[in-house]
Amino acid sequence: MQNSIRSLVIVGGGSAGWMSAAALTRLLHRLDIQITLVESEQLGTVGVGEGSVPIMRDFNAMLGIDERDFIRRTGGSFKLGIEFRDWGHLGNRFFHAFGDYGEYIEGISPHHHWLKLRSLGDDTPIDDYSFSQVLADMGHFAPPPTAAVPGLPAYSYSYHFDAALYAQYLREYAEARGVHRREGRVVDVELDAENGFIQSLRLDSGESLQADLFIDCSGFRSLLLGDALGVGFEDWSRWLPCNRAIAAPSEREDSFGACTTATALDAGWQWRIPLQQRTGNGYVYCSDFISDDNAEKTLRSNLHGALTAEPRLLKFTTGIREIFWEKNCIAIGLSAGFLEPLEATGIQLIQTGLARLVEMFPDRNFDPAISAEYNRVGRLEFERIRDFLILHYCINRREDSAWWRYCRNMELPEALQHKIQLFQACGQTALQAEESYREPSWRTMFLGLGLYPRRYDPLVDRIPESALRAEMSRRRERNHQLAADLPTHAGYIAQLCAAGG
Repeated sequence: MQNSIRSLVIVGGGSAGWMSAAALTRLLHRLDIQITLVESEQLGTVGVGEGSVPIMRDFNAMLGIDERDFIRRTGGSFKLGIEFRDWGHLGNRFFHAFGDYGEYIEGISPHHHWLKLRSLGDDTPIDDYSFSQVLADMGHFAPPPTAAVPGLPAYSYSYHFDAALYAQYLREYAEARGVHRREGRVVDVELDAENGFIQSLRLDSGESLQADLFIDCSGFRSLLLGDALGVGFEDWSRWLPCNRAIAAPSEREDSFGACTTATALDAGWQWRIPLQQRTGNGYVYCSDFISDDNAEKTLRSNLHGALTAEPRLLKFTTGIREIFWEKNCIAIGLSAGFLEPLEATGIQLIQTGLARLVEMFPDRNFDPAISAEYNRVGRLEFERIRDFLILHYCINRREDSAWWRYCRNMELPEALQHKIQLFQACGQTALQAEESYREPSWRTMFLGLGLYPRRYDPLVDRIPESALRAEMSRRRERNHQLAADLPTHAGYIAQLCAAGG
């Protein structure tokens, strides 16, 4: 093509930069585009979490990365979901799995059948019907078979990993395929005087880099999209008011399960992520409700092992850039927006942003219809994830702290209000365009946080009560039997993908 993109510069390394470099060199290799990545080893990277969601498996598979090699090289482990503790009310515990509560029964979601039994006095926790939760509780893991096996419940998984090691892994991948790395800091951005497009970047070394297309992976700074092109930031802290994180690694535990643990605290929540050689920990909180010093003390007091490095304080504001693609610049990662570490959405948003870019890849004409559609879809995705995260906070019944009372009284986005009202009415989820989280995730949060529908699906009554009780009992027993037959999570890793092995 006469006007095809010939050169592309990525500003910033870390997960966003090197994921961009690896994906673009893999997917655009036939277009003969020169890809350069600029980063400075003097600038640290922000990595408040090391968890992911299942689409990361698709990303690695697209690159041709062997899963066991990835786990080995990043000191990683496997993730079946997130265990929530003390969310909703003190003493509460539930599991957000990468899967549902079992197969549908006569076309009806299993949570409706559970609701009927609950109305008849059955106090069995709904998590007992989640095969992923049973696996995690037992500390067992194995990937599901590639082909469906009769009688085996469907489940999925993702990863925990060291973000710095993953960036290094992808750097090796990208450089081996022709990506050029430049060491240095961007000290000036030159814009075209006529159309305002980015023409070139000047580095602290004096070197000038020109390109047709620029990818901004500079993190919260948003060096290109925000600073140089003047795209504003839309603050969402009225809905997601956490603005700090204290992060610290600790000694690894002797036995570690295949899940992230998220524990609600007085002014936010704490994560615990099991890796092979250490445990990742962090306290995400709102500074209006606790001081930084007290937050660090709280984190230290809740660790399960000795610290292996000093805690780091990270400050952020939740929200997004008004647009993500302006002229010849596209923001990927934190430079586009940040919605706090809950549910590990950061890596996911990097992936989906890159997927849209490849799908809508421009030429040097930069037709504004393409960037407008990219921005429209991207904003919807951010808004849907935002609402899902708000749900974690807003329907709590905790009276023990001012923070949780504040969250309960927040004014909610209209779409989220509708979702809550519909689920209360009949147990259904009102999914909208560009939803990242599907029905199983929404109903897990509703039920786990104690928001129960006023009625179950009336079609459930087609099944005799005795037959329903027998079927649900059979499912619980099957889950425990099948989970017991699988290896332990730690044993699976030690045998097949131990770090350094």
